[in-house]
Amino acid sequence: MPLGQLFLELGAVILALALVGRAAGRLGITPIPLYLLAGIGLGAFMHLGDAPEEFIHTGAEIGAVLLLFTLGLEYTSQELSDNLKANRQLGVLDLVLNFTPGLLAGFLLGFTPMAAVLLGGVTYLTSSGIASKILGDLGRLGNRETPVILAVCVLEDVVMAVYLPVVAALLIGGTLLAVGVNLLIALGAFALAFFLALRYGHVLSRILNVGSDEALLLGVLGLVLLVAGIADLLKVSAAIGAFLVGIALSGETADRARHQIEPLRDLFAAVFFLFFGLQLDLATVPGVLLPAALLALVTGAAKFWVGWQGAARAGVQTRGRFRAGTTLIPRGEFSILIAGLGLGIAPTLGPLAAVYVLLTAILGPVLTRFDAQIAPLLDRKKVAKAG
Repeated sequence: MPLGQLFLELGAVILALALVGRAAGRLGITPIPLYLLAGIGLGAFMHLGDAPEEFIHTGAEIGAVLLLFTLGLEYTSQELSDNLKANRQLGVLDLVLNFTPGLLAGFLLGFTPMAAVLLGGVTYLTSSGIASKILGDLGRLGNRETPVILAVCVLEDVVMAVYLPVVAALLIGGTLLAVGVNLLIALGAFALAFFLALRYGHVLSRILNVGSDEALLLGVLGLVLLVAGIADLLKVSAAIGAFLVGIALSGETADRARHQIEPLRDLFAAVFFLFFGLQLDLATVPGVLLPAALLALVTGAAKFWVGWQGAARAGVQTRGRFRAGTTLIPRGEFSILIAGLGLGIAPTLGPLAAVYVLLTAILGPVLTRFDAQIAPLLDRKKVAKAG
């Protein structure tokens, strides 16, 4: 593709995102739903060449990584460790309530047992990228319910460190030994990264905290991408690897890194959500819309209940409980990845997952924005029942 045409297409896409972002600002909502719809519109009415599509795909992956890195900067390793211990039971509730509907739906739709297990993974996992974007856009990173949201997302990634290696080995017909080796590698990598962040994070912060802003930016960005790449190769989420780098950094280094990374994060995050919309083939929507919508309603309610219960145990009031529940509703990048593993055994799994992800990714952010209007209604119902 000629360089001029590449620039024209990418420029048009980024300008479209800018207009969408401005519209979201005027409406007072997070731009995520509008980015998704913009992606659908571009995919339906504009054919991008191979080079722009490759850039957008790569940019989407970087966006997910940077979103989780900046979320990690908000917490210390000790806070994360204490938070995970306090919310272990919530993690079990989350697994039961959100994996089961997908598994059962897979059997009802006539999927093979393996494909049904994959659909369970699709419905189980909250999108950490979308959740962190919601929290950042609406200024809720410091809210009392945010540690609960964070704990659920991290516990889900721990489960994925077990789930993905096992499923991948079974899909390629691996032996029990191969499954066990993959599992040990993934869990070992996660445990090692968490230990290093907890024990030696202050050393890393001191090394990276140089006088030059340019050198700091390059050092932090290079480290984040390096760790994310290693994590992905070891069958651990690339985003959770970046998240642990954010956890490891503290003090002045974390503050400066946040300031330097945020513009890049915002650019690639917008590309990340646009990419979801571009992936959706509108011709496949009618055949999977009903089951996707039913799954979105059932698992949206289940995820809302998990967030509500977690925030309630933390002593958060009604509005905070509502925000916790709605922020956990969106599914995203990992759900698409899991569905992609099963395209060879269940061709409808990909379109079903894409529509399901789109519905939850729109529903969660919209509900979260209107907590001030909806949460008081729940309080009134509680008062009426008590009376």
